[in-house]
Amino acid sequence: MILPAVRDPRLITIRRGGSLTDEHHHLLALWAAACAERVLPLFEAAAPDDSRPREALEGIRAWARGELPMMQARALGGHAMGAARPLSGAPRFAAYAAGQAAVVAHVPEHDLGAAAYAIKAVRAAAHASEALAAGRAECAWQRTQIPDELRTLVLEDQARRNAICWSVFSEGQPMQQ
Repeated sequence: MILPAVRDPRLITIRRGGSLTDEHHHLLALWAAACAERVLPLFEAAAPDDSRPREALEGIRAWARGELPMMQARALGGHAMGAARPLSGAPRFAAYAAGQAAVVAHVPEHDLGAAAYAIKAVRAAAHASEALAAGRAECAWQRTQIPDELRTLVLEDQARRNAICWSVFSEGQPMQQ
């Protein structure tokens, strides 16, 4: 579970009583999709005939453009996570990353789920002696992709929820950049 018991109102949309604008919600979704897409080849190599994670990423991008209803993006995320269940290791984590990215349309805080699962996928794909360094490098890359207007929010959220995201955001690196 990557969602906190107490939610940050900055990650709740305005229409649900928080302060997250639609524009920033869309940017979070696109960032999550970028994190997940980077590891998608790990899934596709293991399950080349299963398009559900890719369709989930296409869906969240369509939602961010206003071309797909939230419930459809959310459903695509669920299907991507279904694709993960019979697998293990890097392919499983990559499919979960895509699923988490797609459900950002429903709950913005799933953005860190996409990022954390992508880091787990990279670590699982690496040789054991290089896994931690690979995870650190992936986290560093993800941080370069955070939209400037959301940088502080995402980094603070990583620090706040790191423990429930398998501590992937702090392994031997500073939380703020």
